[in-house]
Amino acid sequence: MLSPFRAAGLLLSGVLGLTACGGKPAASQAPAASAIPVTTTVVQPAAWSDTVQALGTAHARESVTLTAKVSEIVDQVHFESGQRVRAGQPLVTLRVDAQHAALGEAEATLAEAEQQYRRLEGLAGQKLVARSTLDAQRAQREVAAARVRQMRSDIRDRQVRAPFAGVLGIRQVSPGALLTPNATIATLDDISRMYVDFQVPETALSAMQPGARVTATTAAWPGRDFEGVVEAVDARVDPVTRALTVRAAFDNDEDLLRPGMLLDVRLFRPAREALVVPEIAVVQVGRDSFVYRVDNEGRVAQAPVRAGVRRAGLVEIVEGLQPGDRIVVDGTGKLRPGVTVAEARSAAEAGAPDATAPTGN
Repeated sequence: MLSPFRAAGLLLSGVLGLTACGGKPAASQAPAASAIPVTTTVVQPAAWSDTVQALGTAHARESVTLTAKVSEIVDQVHFESGQRVRAGQPLVTLRVDAQHAALGEAEATLAEAEQQYRRLEGLAGQKLVARSTLDAQRAQREVAAARVRQMRSDIRDRQVRAPFAGVLGIRQVSPGALLTPNATIATLDDISRMYVDFQVPETALSAMQPGARVTATTAAWPGRDFEGVVEAVDARVDPVTRALTVRAAFDNDEDLLRPGMLLDVRLFRPAREALVVPEIAVVQVGRDSFVYRVDNEGRVAQAPVRAGVRRAGLVEIVEGLQPGDRIVVDGTGKLRPGVTVAEARSAAEAGAPDATAPTGN
Protein backbone atom coordinates (compact mmCIF):
# COMPACT_ATOMS: atom_id res chain seq x y z
CA MET A 1 0.00 0.00 0.00
CA LEU A 2 1.38 3.44 -1.10
CA SER A 3 1.92 6.19 1.36
CA PRO A 4 0.00 9.41 0.88
CA PHE A 5 3.23 11.33 0.03
CA ARG A 6 4.31 8.80 -2.63
CA ALA A 7 0.84 8.78 -4.27
CA ALA A 8 0.87 12.57 -4.47
CA GLY A 9 4.30 12.51 -6.12
CA LEU A 10 3.21 9.99 -8.75
CA LEU A 11 0.12 12.04 -9.57
CA LEU A 12 2.16 15.21 -10.01
CA SER A 13 4.65 13.41 -12.27
CA GLY A 14 1.80 12.16 -14.51
CA VAL A 15 0.31 15.61 -14.90
CA LEU A 16 3.66 17.07 -15.85
CA GLY A 17 4.29 14.27 -18.34
CA LEU A 18 0.92 14.76 -19.99
CA THR A 19 1.54 18.47 -20.31
CA ALA A 20 4.93 17.90 -21.86
CA CYS A 21 3.54 15.43 -24.41
CA GLY A 22 0.34 17.23 -25.51
CA GLY A 23 0.74 20.93 -24.87
CA LYS A 24 3.74 21.75 -27.04
CA PRO A 25 2.49 20.25 -30.35
CA ALA A 26 -0.83 22.08 -29.98
CA ALA A 27 1.00 25.36 -29.57
CA SER A 28 3.24 24.68 -32.56
CA GLN A 29 0.30 23.75 -34.80
CA ALA A 30 -1.85 26.78 -33.94
CA PRO A 31 -0.32 29.25 -36.46
CA ALA A 32 -0.54 26.76 -39.35
CA ALA A 33 -4.14 25.91 -38.56
CA SER A 34 -5.22 29.57 -38.31
CA ALA A 35 -3.66 30.69 -41.65
CA ILE A 36 -6.28 30.77 -44.42
CA PRO A 37 -5.03 29.46 -47.79
CA VAL A 38 -5.41 32.03 -50.58
CA THR A 39 -3.83 32.92 -53.92
CA THR A 40 -1.91 36.19 -53.99
CA THR A 41 -0.06 38.30 -56.52
CA VAL A 42 2.34 41.23 -56.43
CA VAL A 43 1.06 44.36 -58.17
CA GLN A 44 3.45 45.59 -60.86
CA PRO A 45 3.10 48.18 -63.67
CA ALA A 46 2.23 46.68 -67.05
CA ALA A 47 1.46 47.90 -70.56
CA TRP A 48 -2.23 48.77 -70.72
CA SER A 49 -4.41 50.06 -73.54
CA ASP A 50 -7.74 51.79 -72.90
CA THR A 51 -10.66 51.04 -75.15
CA VAL A 52 -13.54 53.15 -76.38
CA GLN A 53 -16.66 51.08 -76.93
CA ALA A 54 -19.66 52.06 -79.07
CA LEU A 55 -22.40 50.60 -81.24
CA GLY A 56 -22.21 51.18 -84.98
CA THR A 57 -24.12 50.39 -88.16
CA ALA A 58 -22.44 48.77 -91.15
CA HIS A 59 -22.58 50.42 -94.57
CA ALA A 60 -21.34 49.22 -97.93
CA ARG A 61 -18.41 50.97 -99.56
CA GLU A 62 -20.75 51.91 -102.40
CA SER A 63 -24.51 51.48 -102.26
CA VAL A 64 -27.34 52.45 -104.61
CA THR A 65 -30.98 51.67 -105.26
CA LEU A 66 -31.36 51.02 -108.97
CA THR A 67 -34.19 52.81 -110.80
CA ALA A 68 -35.02 53.81 -114.36
CA LYS A 69 -34.86 57.36 -115.73
CA VAL A 70 -37.98 57.00 -117.88
CA SER A 71 -41.35 55.26 -117.77
CA GLU A 72 -41.44 52.29 -120.12
CA ILE A 73 -42.35 48.61 -120.39
CA VAL A 74 -39.65 46.16 -119.25
CA ASP A 75 -38.41 44.17 -122.24
CA GLN A 76 -35.69 42.00 -120.65
CA VAL A 77 -34.22 41.38 -117.19
CA HIS A 78 -30.57 40.28 -117.31
CA PHE A 79 -29.89 39.39 -113.64
CA GLU A 80 -31.04 37.23 -110.74
CA SER A 81 -31.44 38.07 -107.07
CA GLY A 82 -28.16 38.06 -105.14
CA GLN A 83 -26.03 37.95 -108.27
CA ARG A 84 -22.56 39.51 -108.30
CA VAL A 85 -22.15 41.85 -111.27
CA ARG A 86 -19.36 43.89 -112.81
CA ALA A 87 -19.35 47.60 -113.53
CA GLY A 88 -21.31 48.48 -116.69
CA GLN A 89 -23.08 45.12 -116.93
CA PRO A 90 -26.64 45.42 -118.41
CA LEU A 91 -29.34 44.68 -115.86
CA VAL A 92 -32.67 45.71 -117.42
CA THR A 93 -33.61 46.61 -120.99
CA LEU A 94 -36.78 48.63 -121.70
CA ARG A 95 -38.66 48.70 -124.99
CA VAL A 96 -36.92 50.92 -127.53
CA ASP A 97 -38.85 50.31 -130.78
CA ALA A 98 -40.17 53.86 -131.00
CA GLN A 99 -36.80 55.34 -130.09
CA HIS A 100 -35.00 53.30 -132.76
CA ALA A 101 -37.50 54.53 -135.33
CA ALA A 102 -37.02 58.12 -134.21
CA LEU A 103 -33.25 57.66 -134.35
CA GLY A 104 -33.46 56.43 -137.93
CA GLU A 105 -35.50 59.49 -138.87
CA ALA A 106 -33.03 61.82 -137.14
CA GLU A 107 -30.05 60.18 -138.85
CA ALA A 108 -31.73 60.57 -142.26
CA THR A 109 -32.43 64.24 -141.58
CA LEU A 110 -28.79 64.72 -140.54
CA ALA A 111 -27.54 63.04 -143.72
CA GLU A 112 -29.74 65.29 -145.87
CA ALA A 113 -28.65 68.41 -143.97
CA GLU A 114 -25.00 67.42 -144.36
CA GLN A 115 -25.41 66.83 -148.10
CA GLN A 116 -27.19 70.16 -148.57
CA TYR A 117 -24.48 71.95 -146.63
CA ARG A 118 -21.74 70.46 -148.84
CA ARG A 119 -23.57 71.56 -151.97
CA LEU A 120 -24.04 75.13 -150.72
CA GLU A 121 -20.45 75.25 -149.53
CA GLY A 122 -19.28 74.60 -153.12
CA LEU A 123 -21.62 77.20 -154.53
CA ALA A 124 -20.54 79.74 -151.92
CA GLY A 125 -16.95 79.18 -153.00
CA GLN A 126 -17.98 80.21 -156.50
CA LYS A 127 -19.92 83.16 -155.09
CA LEU A 128 -23.15 81.77 -156.50
CA VAL A 129 -25.01 81.84 -153.16
CA ALA A 130 -24.91 84.28 -150.33
CA ARG A 131 -22.79 83.56 -147.28
CA SER A 132 -25.91 83.88 -145.07
CA THR A 133 -27.54 80.99 -146.90
CA LEU A 134 -24.54 78.78 -146.12
CA ASP A 135 -24.62 79.83 -142.47
CA ALA A 136 -28.31 78.98 -142.20
CA GLN A 137 -27.68 75.52 -143.65
CA ARG A 138 -24.82 74.96 -141.22
CA ALA A 139 -27.17 75.70 -138.34
CA GLN A 140 -29.72 73.21 -139.68
CA ARG A 141 -27.00 70.58 -139.88
CA GLU A 142 -26.01 71.17 -136.24
CA VAL A 143 -29.65 70.90 -135.14
CA ALA A 144 -30.00 67.57 -136.97
CA ALA A 145 -26.78 66.28 -135.37
CA ALA A 146 -28.03 67.29 -131.91
CA ARG A 147 -31.27 65.45 -132.55
CA VAL A 148 -29.32 62.27 -133.37
CA ARG A 149 -27.33 62.55 -130.14
CA GLN A 150 -30.53 63.08 -128.19
CA MET A 151 -32.17 59.96 -129.61
CA ARG A 152 -29.07 57.86 -128.93
CA SER A 153 -29.07 59.09 -125.34
CA ASP A 154 -32.78 58.23 -125.13
CA ILE A 155 -31.98 54.66 -126.18
CA ARG A 156 -29.16 54.38 -123.63
CA ASP A 157 -31.54 55.53 -120.91
CA ARG A 158 -33.71 52.54 -121.68
CA GLN A 159 -30.99 50.14 -120.64
CA VAL A 160 -30.13 50.09 -116.91
CA ARG A 161 -26.49 49.14 -116.22
CA ALA A 162 -24.57 48.48 -113.01
CA PRO A 163 -22.76 51.70 -112.06
CA PHE A 164 -20.09 49.73 -110.15
CA ALA A 165 -19.17 46.14 -109.32
CA GLY A 166 -21.08 44.62 -106.43
CA VAL A 167 -23.81 42.29 -105.21
CA LEU A 168 -27.45 42.76 -106.21
CA GLY A 169 -30.32 42.47 -103.77
CA ILE A 170 -33.75 40.96 -104.36
CA ARG A 171 -35.11 41.52 -107.89
CA GLN A 172 -38.21 43.75 -107.86
CA VAL A 173 -39.18 43.78 -111.57
CA SER A 174 -40.30 41.33 -114.24
CA PRO A 175 -40.51 41.45 -118.05
CA GLY A 176 -43.70 43.14 -119.25
CA ALA A 177 -44.10 45.37 -116.19
CA LEU A 178 -44.42 49.12 -116.53
CA LEU A 179 -41.33 50.60 -114.91
CA THR A 180 -41.51 54.17 -113.62
CA PRO A 181 -38.68 56.37 -112.31
CA ASN A 182 -39.94 55.88 -108.73
CA ALA A 183 -39.98 52.07 -108.96
CA THR A 184 -37.10 50.05 -107.47
CA ILE A 185 -35.35 47.53 -109.72
CA ALA A 186 -32.96 46.17 -107.04
CA THR A 187 -30.29 47.30 -104.65
CA LEU A 188 -26.59 47.15 -105.51
CA ASP A 189 -23.87 47.14 -102.85
CA ASP A 190 -20.10 46.94 -103.07
CA ILE A 191 -19.40 44.93 -99.89
CA SER A 192 -15.76 44.15 -100.59
CA ARG A 193 -14.98 46.84 -98.02
CA MET A 194 -17.42 47.87 -95.30
CA TYR A 195 -17.80 51.09 -93.36
CA VAL A 196 -19.07 51.19 -89.77
CA ASP A 197 -20.23 54.56 -88.44
CA PHE A 198 -20.38 55.01 -84.67
CA GLN A 199 -20.52 57.88 -82.21
CA VAL A 200 -18.06 58.57 -79.39
CA PRO A 201 -18.01 61.31 -76.73
CA GLU A 202 -15.91 64.37 -77.43
CA THR A 203 -13.60 63.41 -74.55
CA ALA A 204 -12.32 60.52 -76.71
CA LEU A 205 -11.42 62.81 -79.62
CA SER A 206 -7.67 62.51 -78.98
CA ALA A 207 -7.82 58.77 -79.71
CA MET A 208 -9.89 59.16 -82.88
CA GLN A 209 -7.09 59.48 -85.38
CA PRO A 210 -7.22 58.02 -88.93
CA GLY A 211 -5.39 54.71 -88.95
CA ALA A 212 -6.20 53.82 -85.33
CA ARG A 213 -6.93 50.11 -84.84
CA VAL A 214 -10.48 48.98 -84.04
CA THR A 215 -12.19 45.63 -83.57
CA ALA A 216 -15.86 44.82 -83.99
CA THR A 217 -18.16 41.95 -83.09
CA THR A 218 -21.68 41.11 -84.20
CA ALA A 219 -24.39 38.75 -82.97
CA ALA A 220 -24.54 37.25 -86.47
CA TRP A 221 -21.06 35.70 -86.04
CA PRO A 222 -20.55 34.85 -82.34
CA GLY A 223 -16.92 34.59 -81.27
CA ARG A 224 -15.64 36.25 -84.45
CA ASP A 225 -13.61 39.49 -84.20
CA PHE A 226 -13.35 41.77 -87.22
CA GLU A 227 -10.25 43.97 -87.53
CA GLY A 228 -10.47 47.46 -88.99
CA VAL A 229 -9.00 50.96 -88.91
CA VAL A 230 -10.42 54.44 -88.42
CA GLU A 231 -11.09 55.84 -91.89
CA ALA A 232 -12.42 59.31 -91.08
CA VAL A 233 -13.59 61.49 -88.19
CA ASP A 234 -16.46 63.93 -88.58
CA ALA A 235 -15.42 67.58 -88.66
CA ARG A 236 -18.19 68.60 -86.23
CA VAL A 237 -19.20 67.67 -82.69
CA ASP A 238 -22.95 67.50 -82.07
CA PRO A 239 -23.67 70.48 -79.76
CA VAL A 240 -26.59 68.60 -78.13
CA THR A 241 -25.06 65.19 -77.43
CA ARG A 242 -21.41 66.34 -77.36
CA ALA A 243 -20.56 63.35 -79.52
CA LEU A 244 -18.96 63.00 -82.92
CA THR A 245 -19.28 60.41 -85.66
CA VAL A 246 -16.35 58.18 -86.52
CA ARG A 247 -16.12 55.94 -89.59
CA ALA A 248 -14.09 52.73 -89.46
CA ALA A 249 -13.26 50.60 -92.50
CA PHE A 250 -13.22 46.78 -92.51
CA ASP A 251 -12.03 44.43 -95.24
CA ASN A 252 -14.83 42.00 -96.07
CA ASP A 253 -13.21 39.40 -98.29
CA GLU A 254 -15.46 36.63 -96.94
CA ASP A 255 -18.68 38.67 -97.33
CA LEU A 256 -19.57 38.07 -93.67
CA LEU A 257 -20.57 41.67 -92.99
CA ARG A 258 -23.70 43.06 -94.61
CA PRO A 259 -25.11 46.60 -94.81
CA GLY A 260 -27.38 47.45 -91.90
CA MET A 261 -25.70 45.10 -89.38
CA LEU A 262 -25.33 46.29 -85.78
CA LEU A 263 -21.75 45.96 -84.54
CA ASP A 264 -20.09 46.42 -81.17
CA VAL A 265 -16.98 48.48 -81.95
CA ARG A 266 -13.94 48.80 -79.68
CA LEU A 267 -11.19 51.32 -80.39
CA PHE A 268 -7.81 50.95 -78.68
CA ARG A 269 -5.96 53.95 -77.28
CA PRO A 270 -2.12 54.03 -77.36
CA ALA A 271 -0.56 51.70 -74.78
CA ARG A 272 0.63 53.16 -71.44
CA GLU A 273 1.95 51.94 -68.07
CA ALA A 274 -0.75 51.12 -65.48
CA LEU A 275 -1.36 48.97 -62.40
CA VAL A 276 -3.49 46.06 -63.59
CA VAL A 277 -4.88 43.28 -61.37
CA PRO A 278 -7.23 40.33 -61.95
CA GLU A 279 -10.82 41.48 -61.80
CA ILE A 280 -11.77 38.83 -59.22
CA ALA A 281 -9.39 40.47 -56.72
CA VAL A 282 -11.61 43.57 -56.47
CA VAL A 283 -14.45 43.25 -53.97
CA GLN A 284 -17.48 45.42 -54.65
CA VAL A 285 -19.72 46.48 -51.76
CA GLY A 286 -22.35 48.93 -52.90
CA ARG A 287 -20.48 51.76 -54.60
CA ASP A 288 -17.24 51.03 -52.75
CA SER A 289 -14.44 48.83 -54.08
CA PHE A 290 -11.50 47.38 -52.16
CA VAL A 291 -8.87 44.67 -52.29
CA TYR A 292 -7.26 42.64 -49.51
CA ARG A 293 -3.64 43.74 -49.12
CA VAL A 294 -1.21 41.35 -47.40
CA ASP A 295 1.53 42.75 -45.12
CA ASN A 296 4.89 41.18 -44.28
CA GLU A 297 3.36 39.30 -41.34
CA GLY A 298 0.81 37.60 -43.60
CA ARG A 299 -2.12 39.59 -42.22
CA VAL A 300 -4.67 41.17 -44.54
CA ALA A 301 -6.28 44.59 -44.50
CA GLN A 302 -8.91 46.17 -46.73
CA ALA A 303 -7.42 48.70 -49.15
CA PRO A 304 -10.02 50.97 -50.84
CA VAL A 305 -9.32 51.33 -54.55
CA ARG A 306 -10.72 53.17 -57.54
CA ALA A 307 -11.06 50.94 -60.59
CA GLY A 308 -10.64 52.13 -64.15
CA VAL A 309 -11.07 50.29 -67.42
CA ARG A 310 -11.99 46.59 -67.29
CA ARG A 311 -11.08 44.19 -70.09
CA ALA A 312 -10.65 40.43 -70.53
CA GLY A 313 -10.77 39.62 -66.81
CA LEU A 314 -8.38 42.40 -65.84
CA VAL A 315 -9.01 45.81 -64.31
CA GLU A 316 -6.89 48.93 -64.05
CA ILE A 317 -6.39 50.31 -60.51
CA VAL A 318 -6.33 54.11 -60.68
CA GLU A 319 -5.97 54.79 -56.94
CA GLY A 320 -5.33 52.80 -53.78
CA LEU A 321 -2.36 50.56 -54.64
CA GLN A 322 1.36 50.98 -55.17
CA PRO A 323 3.82 48.88 -57.18
CA GLY A 324 5.07 45.99 -55.03
CA ASP A 325 1.88 45.61 -52.96
CA ARG A 326 0.81 41.99 -52.44
CA ILE A 327 -2.93 41.42 -52.73
CA VAL A 328 -5.26 38.45 -52.48
CA VAL A 329 -6.60 37.27 -55.84
CA ASP A 330 -8.55 34.11 -55.04
CA GLY A 331 -10.17 33.37 -51.68
CA THR A 332 -11.44 36.84 -50.78
CA GLY A 333 -14.85 35.46 -49.81
CA LYS A 334 -13.53 33.90 -46.58
CA LEU A 335 -11.42 36.86 -45.41
CA ARG A 336 -11.90 39.64 -42.90
CA PRO A 337 -9.46 42.39 -41.85
CA GLY A 338 -6.70 41.17 -39.56
CA VAL A 339 -6.76 37.45 -40.38
CA THR A 340 -3.58 35.63 -41.39
CA VAL A 341 -3.29 34.06 -44.80
CA ALA A 342 -0.90 31.66 -46.50
CA GLU A 343 -0.24 31.07 -50.17
CA ALA A 344 -2.41 28.09 -51.13
CA ARG A 345 0.01 26.64 -53.65
CA SER A 346 3.00 26.97 -51.31
CA ALA A 347 1.06 25.23 -48.52
CA ALA A 348 0.11 22.39 -50.82
CA GLU A 349 3.71 21.95 -51.98
CA ALA A 350 4.91 21.87 -48.33
CA GLY A 351 2.32 19.25 -47.41
CA ALA A 352 0.69 21.46 -44.76
CA PRO A 353 -2.71 20.26 -43.52
CA ASP A 354 -5.85 21.98 -44.72
CA ALA A 355 -6.91 24.67 -42.23
CA THR A 356 -10.52 23.52 -42.55
CA ALA A 357 -9.77 19.87 -41.77
CA PRO A 358 -10.30 18.60 -38.21
CA THR A 359 -7.15 17.91 -36.18
CA GLY A 360 -6.64 15.01 -33.76
CA ASN A 361 -4.48 14.49 -30.66
